[in-house]
Amino acid sequence: MRKSFIHILWGLLGGTILLFFVAFTAIWFGWIGYMPDIEDLQNPISRYASQVYSSDGKILGTYNMNRENRIHVDYKSISPYLVKALVATEDERFYEHSGIDFIALTRAIIKRGLLGQKSAGGGSTITQQLAKQLYSGTAKSTMERMLQKPIEWVIAIKLERYYTKEEIITMYLNYFDFLHNAVGIKTASDVYFRKEPKDLSLTEAATLIGLCKNPSYFNPVRYPERSLERRNVVLAQMVKAGYLTESEFNAEENEPLTLNFHRVDHKDGIATYFREFLRRYMMAQRPELKNYPSWNRVQYEIDSTAWVSDPLYGWCNKNFKKNGEPYNVYTDGLKIFTTIDSRMQRYAEQAVIKHVGYYLQPAFTKENRNKPNAPFTNALTRSEVKAILNRSIMQSERYRAMKEQGYSEEEIRKTFRTPTEMSVFTYHGDIDTVMTPLDSIRYIKSFLRSGFVSMDPHTGAVKAYVGGVDFTHFTYDMATQGRRQVGSTIKPFLYALSMSNGMSPCDVAPNVQRSYGNWTPRNSSHSRYGQMVTLKWALSQSNNWVSAYLMSKTNPQDFLRILREFGINTYGVYPSMVLCLGPNEVSVQEMVSAYTTFANHGIHTSPLYVTKIEDSDGNVVATFQPRMNEVISEDGSYKMIEMLKAVMDGGTGSRMRYKYKVECEMGGKTGTTNRNADAWFMGFTPSLVSGCWVGGEDRDIHFDSTRMGQGANMALPIWAYFMKKVFADRSLGYDPNEKFDIPEGFNACASDDDFSEVDIEEVYE
Repeated sequence: MRKSFIHILWGLLGGTILLFFVAFTAIWFGWIGYMPDIEDLQNPISRYASQVYSSDGKILGTYNMNRENRIHVDYKSISPYLVKALVATEDERFYEHSGIDFIALTRAIIKRGLLGQKSAGGGSTITQQLAKQLYSGTAKSTMERMLQKPIEWVIAIKLERYYTKEEIITMYLNYFDFLHNAVGIKTASDVYFRKEPKDLSLTEAATLIGLCKNPSYFNPVRYPERSLERRNVVLAQMVKAGYLTESEFNAEENEPLTLNFHRVDHKDGIATYFREFLRRYMMAQRPELKNYPSWNRVQYEIDSTAWVSDPLYGWCNKNFKKNGEPYNVYTDGLKIFTTIDSRMQRYAEQAVIKHVGYYLQPAFTKENRNKPNAPFTNALTRSEVKAILNRSIMQSERYRAMKEQGYSEEEIRKTFRTPTEMSVFTYHGDIDTVMTPLDSIRYIKSFLRSGFVSMDPHTGAVKAYVGGVDFTHFTYDMATQGRRQVGSTIKPFLYALSMSNGMSPCDVAPNVQRSYGNWTPRNSSHSRYGQMVTLKWALSQSNNWVSAYLMSKTNPQDFLRILREFGINTYGVYPSMVLCLGPNEVSVQEMVSAYTTFANHGIHTSPLYVTKIEDSDGNVVATFQPRMNEVISEDGSYKMIEMLKAVMDGGTGSRMRYKYKVECEMGGKTGTTNRNADAWFMGFTPSLVSGCWVGGEDRDIHFDSTRMGQGANMALPIWAYFMKKVFADRSLGYDPNEKFDIPEGFNACASDDDFSEVDIEEVYE
């Protein structure tokens, strides 16, 4: 009987071993359960965030899918403290097993399973934990739960076959979610301590490894005491594993938990508008007309041109990885090296906030107190204001969401008149308040907007890019998305065409009002009325009558042609006389790019945003070069510099000298459109071209007085504040004493035709 019982036991053992072997084989080959294919095992972590670098080596931000703000870091860039703490705490025999620690597994089965000792520890190795994180989803049935652990064992063994121990640790630390959008050890080191992984101290490394047991429970931000206790447990385990001495432990045990915590979000940091622009630009699909509304055909033309001419536009969908798939900035761990200088970017953002937020906005708010239509101009009727607000209601997210949920128009309108709790923007931080959604629309519209761009005229490198005053609350980008009437800033292009046609700054034109068909331009000043004035004086004073006179001598089609050569989109623009006063809509980026022509010997330089892109392995997969085209001759550019310098030295931009004390050699042009709806300033030095627009969200939101609403008051000061900071920062290398490289002895007054003989009486014939 006893002999038979022994045989039965041996039979059961043999059957169990055989069953285990069959199950293991079935799992290994994927016959039952889920088993990733070889390619997945050889590249288990592909979802890395792409990093955006400034030209001076700073990380501007990352692009990530959902919460996976993961940035790859290699083993050599990880602190040895992290490795030792991880092994000591999670898998002390890590370097001895091949994926499964049978000693730890047996101990866990006996002590935890049979004896119920919860403190006995688990049996999972680091490799098993990695396998679980990479490939195990939530079990949906009892059978899946039963198979889950054996599948993880098999995957762990396979991972050990494909990777070294160092690579497995690297993958584990790169993959683990440390909470607060800190996925991976590089992001976690920055979020909790503002350090690189290689620079973490012993206690900092132990704190992060302590999260591996249960990041929510040991969260150092919410539960600092609990986290501190866990950190010391990790240190004790390092002593037990022989990585620390007792004296080292005693020295570190009483160290306080010192965090340098900050949350990571794509809306935080500098260059937020630029990062969002770059993401859209690189991920753009091939433009198709059907995807553009009829009112936005201009954008279709712009995008279609960019798709053909700019390698960066749609780069992710025009270039492919080794597996034939297009690149994705969210998941491919790209390193994108931009032309943005983090210092200049910060100066630009500070300049915009200083002037718009702390000077213009208080003045505008004060003016609005007396407006019945605030924030809209008094020139509008009450019914016109109501129509604008109705459009805004229908364009709002609240309206669309309620419409999709089946609410009636009356119910929706009622909610917009019902007070509700909300958080609203102020320049001193968000505040909680109660107002109706309709009032919140008026409130948001009451804030002035701005766009600013700065470029190197010789390379096209975009050094600073500001799309607005606050990306979180005003996401519409006024640097490239927004297109507004340019006013008098268009005049230098007309004068450049006139220089190309043989004129010079010293040629004269009649300073009188004249009608051209049914159009009679007006001028804000009557200075020197009825006299023959030089073109140099006329441009410096932004004289509309002389601009109209020059336009009358020009074919409007030729003017549109040269605008296109300057890089300005003219799709849908009708060739007419009024173009000389800038009624057409242009983006800040286009205008800055156009003005590079004057500082670059007549050569227009397109904006360059990125110099190179590397893949996650550090291979350079793309490089980008300046794109240029000749617009006017060198002599023509020198003549234009002569005239645009006069704008700053005694014309409409002269407050740059007497009020803001900017003493460098520079050219520039102010611009103001009808009713002060749009205020512009374009300025350039020999090495930098910068431009700024300021205005309301709608063209009917503006200062009613020209004194406050003109470009010289609204936009010019931003350029001044920016340049003063740039010159003050000697590390940037911009010299306020730099001169335009105009040849010595150049005669700007030389012309091919003698326009000075024009008789004032001829104008009235």
